[in-house]
Amino acid sequence: MSSNTTTAPGVANGYAPSEEQNSLRSLGAAKREQTIILDPLTHTEWDSLVGAHAGSTFFHGTAWARVLHETYGHRPFYFCRLVNGQLKELLPVMEVSSLFTGRRGVSLPFTDFCPPLRNRDSGFLHDLAMEKGWERKWRYLECRSDRHSWPDSSPSLVFYGHVINLDRTPQTIRDGFKGATRRNLARAEAAGLQISFDDSLESIRTFYSLHSLTRRRHGLPPQGFGFFERIARHVLGSGHGFVVIARAGNQPVAAAVFFHQGGRAIYKFGASDYAFQHLRPNNLVLWEGIKHYAANGFATLHLGRTSLSNEGLRRYKLGFGAREHRIENCRFDFLKHAFAEKHRAAKETSSCVFRCLPIRLLRLAGRMLYPHLS
Repeated sequence: MSSNTTTAPGVANGYAPSEEQNSLRSLGAAKREQTIILDPLTHTEWDSLVGAHAGSTFFHGTAWARVLHETYGHRPFYFCRLVNGQLKELLPVMEVSSLFTGRRGVSLPFTDFCPPLRNRDSGFLHDLAMEKGWERKWRYLECRSDRHSWPDSSPSLVFYGHVINLDRTPQTIRDGFKGATRRNLARAEAAGLQISFDDSLESIRTFYSLHSLTRRRHGLPPQGFGFFERIARHVLGSGHGFVVIARAGNQPVAAAVFFHQGGRAIYKFGASDYAFQHLRPNNLVLWEGIKHYAANGFATLHLGRTSLSNEGLRRYKLGFGAREHRIENCRFDFLKHAFAEKHRAAKETSSCVFRCLPIRLLRLAGRMLYPHLS
């Protein structure tokens, strides 16, 4: 290792820079600049380190890394630039390895978006990640943010992202909803649905039952319950999220899972029983989440990514007064020595077979398939 590249607790396969790279970094040596690969699962101060960066989100923290690692065995390579012990830049990558789909680097698997943390216009950490990819024989390196975060890249998949600004009173936020959204919300409130906030494993079980119904309706299997059980343990259990559940009497009819860190929140999963769709319970659980975060001083609520082809979901999110932006997945193909060139909207491929499966078999399909996906 060079004098300005350190192996420390939590270093994942310590990265040894070339002489040329060392010379380029020599100007930062006086400021104790370090470029290292850290493992957030073994770095005891990781959340404090990343939380001090103004751009950090929930997905950069330990809880999400632990969910991915414990559920699917993904291996973390978090490329960092530190100055005087403070995190200045970060590109978090998980190595996904499968006998069927190969080995690749993803930033980050099953994540709606994951912008790199940086304070200068460079692709320095992406270059390091690509070097690791050559070394580890990855099929590709995929990053989920936008092309501007990775210089000279081009998007292979494009999504909409939607963000609600919460720096207003809940009533002012509600006044900014589209007319149809306000009417649907009023209908849900008039129906007398009961709302609860919970962070227990039982609340995740309730959500998962509704989630399985929703995924079958869309012709897709759900991820295995183990994924959500670890969300309950590592995310909800550490105070980084909760479940909002709407009930008609004693019957759960809709639920949503929210994550948060710092002043930013994320609407990660939503599900419902379609038999109660006329009560508009989805509108109510999202509104309750918005109210909670606004009242507790959060700055933003991100509503996740939406396929460009899903105009209905896009209208639903815009109805809540969300600001729209683009999320672009950029992928470097190591076999072709080039970025994936096809710029296209992402589409989830549904299957009539999954729509017909009993819930038990649908969940089994999810447990078998998702370890090979990312």
